[in-house]
Amino acid sequence: MKRCHWGDSPDMHDYHDTEWGVPLHDDRALFEFLCLEGAQAGLSWRTVLLKRDNYRRAFHDFDIAKVAALKDRELEKLLLDPGIIRNRLKVTAARDNAITALDVIREHGSLDQFLWSFVDGKPIRNRWREQGEVPASTPLSDRMSKELKKRGFRFVGTTICYAFMQATGMVNDHVVGCFRYKEV
Repeated sequence: MKRCHWGDSPDMHDYHDTEWGVPLHDDRALFEFLCLEGAQAGLSWRTVLLKRDNYRRAFHDFDIAKVAALKDRELEKLLLDPGIIRNRLKVTAARDNAITALDVIREHGSLDQFLWSFVDGKPIRNRWREQGEVPASTPLSDRMSKELKKRGFRFVGTTICYAFMQATGMVNDHVVGCFRYKEV
């Protein structure tokens, strides 16, 4: 079976084969990926993926309202949890991003509607032949990053935004020869 070449382990193959690039329209799931992509900054996605269940436990399954309501003392306690990445800025960003996400939901009706507006509500289907052609960011991810930062989101640089767009199916960056390219 031919797949994109970035998955080099069984857990990464499973993620590639079942999740990566599948269009997501659930606010909770979108918020989860926004937090996890931010947590990944400077690290490998595999590191975050292996800790995802711990993140779900620690952050109330990424229930936006519950994460927004986390108190400072609860965040301090999370910094002692070896099951997540214990970076103070990243941990507090999850709560701050949840608060900002609630503002976005009030304004736009859903996080889904706001985030997918960057791609006019439908996935961008790229036609990369080689993994090396896939960019780390694009003018569109630049625009998303700038808008998210303007609203107060943190850990949403252009590379993080592009990875988020790929993961949530806003962009189909499976290479053309990958069996998942046509499926998503």
